[in-house]
Order: sequence, then C-alpha cells, then structure tokens
Amino acid sequence: MTAAPDAPPTATVLQGVRPLGADPVDLVLDGGVVTEVAAPGSAARDGARVVDGRGLVALPGLVDLHTHLREPGREDAETVETGSRAAALGGFTAVHAMANTAPVADTAGVVEQVWRLGRAAGWTDVRPVGAVTVGLDGERLAELGAMADSAAAVRVFSDDGRCVHDAVLMRRALEYVRAFDGVVAQHAQEPRLTEGAQMHEGEVSAVLGLRGWPAVAEEAVIARDMLLADHVGSRLHVCHLSTAGSVELVRWGKARGIAVTAEVTPHHLLLTDELVRGYDPVYKVNPPLRTAADVEALREGVADGTIDVVATDHAPHAVEDKDCEWAAAAMGMTGLETALSVVVAALVEPGHLDWAGVARVMSAAPATIGRVEHQGRPLAVGEPANVVLVDPGARRVVEVAAHASRGRNSPFAGLELPGRVVATVLGGHPVVLDGALASPRPDAGRHPGGW
Repeated sequence: MTAAPDAPPTATVLQGVRPLGADPVDLVLDGGVVTEVAAPGSAARDGARVVDGRGLVALPGLVDLHTHLREPGREDAETVETGSRAAALGGFTAVHAMANTAPVADTAGVVEQVWRLGRAAGWTDVRPVGAVTVGLDGERLAELGAMADSAAAVRVFSDDGRCVHDAVLMRRALEYVRAFDGVVAQHAQEPRLTEGAQMHEGEVSAVLGLRGWPAVAEEAVIARDMLLADHVGSRLHVCHLSTAGSVELVRWGKARGIAVTAEVTPHHLLLTDELVRGYDPVYKVNPPLRTAADVEALREGVADGTIDVVATDHAPHAVEDKDCEWAAAAMGMTGLETALSVVVAALVEPGHLDWAGVARVMSAAPATIGRVEHQGRPLAVGEPANVVLVDPGARRVVEVAAHASRGRNSPFAGLELPGRVVATVLGGHPVVLDGALASPRPDAGRHPGGW
C-alpha cells in the first residue's frame, strides 16, 4: 500500500477491492462519502491517497452492539482511547459502549462524557448505551428520556452484567423507550437460578464439582421478555444468546411477529465448556461457554437469520482480576481485535455465511438495531465512507501482547485464525493501514455528528 507523500490528501482511492467478495472495483472516497465506484485501475485522482486493495474484500465498517470500554471508573482495565484503538484494528467503525461503568452510565451527564471521549479519540464512532435502572440496581428506572435527548442521542438501554429481573420494571422500560424508538437490550439471566454459578450446568460441571449455570436461567427470561415486548408493542434486543433453547425461543418469537432481535458473541460460536476442564480463568465468562450442540445451534441461528447480530461483548479486565484462582476470577473475554477472524473461522469457512452475510450480521443489522444511520450502509455512491478491507487468505497467530486493548484476557491467545483486517476507513479517513494504526480522524473532537 502507498500513500501520497505530499500534503494530506482529501480523497482516498481503494484500488481493486472486492465489495462483499464480488468482482474487483475502485472505490473513491471524498468528503466523507463514496463518490465513485469504477472499473479497477480507472479511478486515479491527482493528490489522492491510493490504497492497493487487490485481493482484499471490502465490507462496510463493522459495528459492535456490545462493547465494554470501562471508562469512567476502571481505566486500569480499558479506556475509551485504548478500546477505540482496538476497535479500529478489528475493523469496527462504531461501537456501543455498555453502561456498567463507575459511575454507571445512567444519566445524561455520564453518557455525554463517554460520547465526547469517543469523539476526542477519533478512532471509531463511540455510541454510549444507557442503563435501564439507576445504578444497575434493578429498582427504579434511570433517566431514559434525558439520555435519549442528550448530545449522545442514546437509543440502546441495557443493564448488561445484570438482568432486569423485575417483570413490572421491564414492562415499564419497554413502554418508555417506545416513545423515542429506543430498544431495551436484556442480559437474560434469572438471578435466583444462577446464584453462585461458575460455569454451564452439565456433564463437565458435574465432573469438576463447579456449581452449574442452567440453560433455563437464560431461556426463561427471554420467553418472558418477548411476551412483554409483544404486549406493549416495543422493541426487545437479547444480548449474547448462548443456548440452543434460546435460539428456538427467538425463532418462535419472530414467527409470531414480536419485535425481537438477538446477538451472539464470537466466543460462543467457537468455544465449548470442555475448555473449562483446565480451570483456566480466561474461559470464565457470562453467559458461560456451553456445549458443542449449543454452538452448532447458534451457528445455524446466525445462518438462517434467527440471530441478527454477532457482537463482541468485549470485556477487558486488569491482569489481577483474571490471573487468579477460578472462583475469584472476573467473568469476561476481550474480543474487538479477534472478532472478524473468529467469525470467518466459525461461519465463513464452514459455509454458514458468505461475505454479504458477514456484512449483514456485523455491520448493517447492528447499525439498524442501534439506530446509527450513518453506519452499516452499502458501499455505494453517496453513502458514508466507513469501510474495512480484509485479507481473506491471511492467517495469523493471536498475540495478545501486541493488542491495543489493555485487556489481555483473550481465549484465542496463541491460536491461528483466518482473515486479517488490513485497513479501516472512518468517514473517508484511513485510521488503520497495513494492519497497523495510522492516525485518528483529523477533525477528532470537532465533528458535529457521527462518522
């Protein structure tokens, strides 16, 4: 890849790229939008930055509906800056930052702080998620309307990390967000059924003597909340599906016409509870890793559209919170810098998805659910210039020490995975080139809207 050596170019030409894996074209990006789609080699521009994209697949910039950036409050684990860098390296041009920070993002002031930190960083579009309840305590609704009306324009609300277990409160939240086309993203976990649980309830938990986390604890909440959403006519999003039963329930809900969407994480598409046999805390996660049968059901759910989104649930932790005995270890895994490769391994290579399908579940659908209008758009003239270029034939060994995230708790460390993000373009500006961070958007912190 080469860039013009003179003054900073105003335009970028992506030469010979394959949109959604189709035939090669040149994409011309200027003024933050796609201005031309031309035959390969025909779109040279004087003074433009030229990126040699021959052999690379071009996708709309990825959108993560479920990211933990930890700031404010746990900057030892992650910051908006470091998480944004990790997102850009992973091909994400937008991430939704979950609310379980300290203080909790349950007011307009906190969500605006996160939003402004994201704008100042300039590596990706940071969209704050607002808490459903004050302090995530599940007792009274947070300032949903104020967060929606804030500069951050919050449209996704979640107590992720905890379940909104009170049915009356969940109903009220669903009714409230309907007024501004918001969505409640539920962490489906019945707390009474998972008290003290350490891993999936099944054969492996019985052998290891660890308290099990039954599938029904997830499935019961999903069933209840779909019926509530149907009753009040509101949108429900289900976070991180992990069981075959959950897939069947969402499939039933969609067939009935309920406005329900669902996500699955990359790690639940590839890893099983058998990995817990070694008591390595890197495999401790919420919801827990399930069985091979659950993994297959989740893959089928993505393939047939039951599951709308692959979301990372990127959950970085400080080393001391993970590098300890199993019972004391925090739950969670990093995911931003490996998500696309895991999707290629779990879904593309086995034939469950093509590249258009990857764009659907990792870009278009999460942008639609999160109501981020300028993201997840087709690579067509007049559309926002948010693009990721992927080398589909590359293979790489995951080296967490080289990750931009402060978290080192990746379950894929040392594994060879397919696919490599070569470039990420945010609003027409390449923030990643040749697989490495280039520079943030030059107007970082000053952009009046989204990228």
